Amino acid sequence: MSQPRVVAVHASTSHSFSKFTEEAITLLEGLGVQGDTHAGVTVQHRSRVARDASQPNLRQVHLLHAELFDELVAGGFAVFPGDLGENITTRGLDVLALPTGTRLRIGADAIVEITGLRNPCSQIDKFQLGLTAAVLDRDAQGNLIRKAGVMGIVLQGGEVRTGDAIEVMLPALPHVALIPV
Repeated sequence: MSQPRVVAVHASTSHSFSKFTEEAITLLEGLGVQGDTHAGVTVQHRSRVARDASQPNLRQVHLLHAELFDELVAGGFAVFPGDLGENITTRGLDVLALPTGTRLRIGADAIVEITGLRNPCSQIDKFQLGLTAAVLDRDAQGNLIRKAGVMGIVLQGGEVRTGDAIEVMLPALPHVALIPV
């Protein structure tokens, strides 16, 4: 398998569903993506702010695998990188299989620690009808599989650009499977 890579980076200053493709984004330690509406030490997603605005922000960076877009396009959806609100679109990395606490060195300096799965929200169907069902699946035992990417926190800041390599640093054993955050 080839080296995992960044295929696109995105940010938005507003609480819009989709994010805009950028040439580069800057990750800020302990905050998230510079200039992105979801950056902050405490929760920034509206539903979470409404419940408890003092909770730590475990969703500073949203990473999504480009392979999901391939699958969705093949299924008849017109959805492309940035459309689902991710900050970093990856290729060659099974983000959903990473254990909690995995660290990703992205580009020369940035390090993101994976905190959990993105739980698809009702906005996905508002974007395109039927898309929520398309980003959910079931395994052989009937367990729900959430395919809408993973969330993380910025441990070390740095610039992230299209084409940057991604190095995976797994946590110590035993590995803990990702759950929604």
